Amino acid sequence: MLALALLFILISRVMKRNVKRLKIKHKIQAGKITYSDLNTPAKPLFSKRYRISGKPDYIVKRNGHYFPVEIKTGNHYEPKKNHIFQLAAYCQILEENYGGFIPHGILIYSDTSQQFKIPFNPKIRFELESTVNKMRKSLKTGKIKRNHNDSQRCKSCSMRTYCDEKIN
Repeated sequence: MLALALLFILISRVMKRNVKRLKIKHKIQAGKITYSDLNTPAKPLFSKRYRISGKPDYIVKRNGHYFPVEIKTGNHYEPKKNHIFQLAAYCQILEENYGGFIPHGILIYSDTSQQFKIPFNPKIRFELESTVNKMRKSLKTGKIKRNHNDSQRCKSCSMRTYCDEKIN
């Protein structure tokens, strides 16, 4: 009986160590994961205020606050503006769906192991609202302006159908 108890304790410690290693490997934030779109498709979340929807890679609850985590590929050592706005949109969506202040989001670049804590502050909130309004106006008028010179990005752009400035 004692040998069996010791075996269970040993197995438990090995499992705990393996979980810790996996969290480090996959850059999982500390806290309780309340939503994940990583392994199986999750239900999109919706913002009534901005009429936008999205699915963050996962949502963590820590110290009474929720925050979205978005994992991107690529060799980036600074957060890209479009990734910041995507994360800001998730913060807005979370505030509406979870009913509380969202202080920040986490942006992770898996290829470089870079992590950025992006504050959801008044400046970002204003820029998000302005960007959403500009996007809606562009869709309404049918006038889309390309804001990059990257042919790969152009090929996978969601606005490609509407854009007259495509890079071939």
